[in-house]
Amino acid sequence: MSKEIIAGKVTAQADLEKAFAVRKQVFVTGQNVPIELEMKDNDVSTHFLATVDGEPAGAARWRKTENGYKLERFAVLDGYRGLGVARAMVKAVLNDLPANAPMVYLNSQIQAVGLYEKFGFEKDGPEFEEAGIKHYKMILKK
Repeated sequence: MSKEIIAGKVTAQADLEKAFAVRKQVFVTGQNVPIELEMKDNDVSTHFLATVDGEPAGAARWRKTENGYKLERFAVLDGYRGLGVARAMVKAVLNDLPANAPMVYLNSQIQAVGLYEKFGFEKDGPEFEEAGIKHYKMILKK
């Protein structure tokens, strides 16, 4: 049975709280990321929530930095993995960026590199550790 996946920009406080709850579950509880690091820059970011059949399932955000537009905090709850939630979020976030964005980049956890490569991101530089988790910087090639 097919599930309805909807990913979009957060416009209501209630949805923002749902997105934060998803991120807290995935990063703070699931990966032991300090809450202060997980919540950093929330006030200067554009947030996204993904739902599956109306239930919160994933979250993400982007923010403008001195280097360009950084995609961050992609999180999918365990029970919704493998359904296409992450793909829907990447599409929604990319579609929300300005058409003339000079540079689009992200720091991908090792296990998510393949997902971002499907959207045209390429590794840029060596593997590094952030919050005790291995990552690669990836840049969107246009």
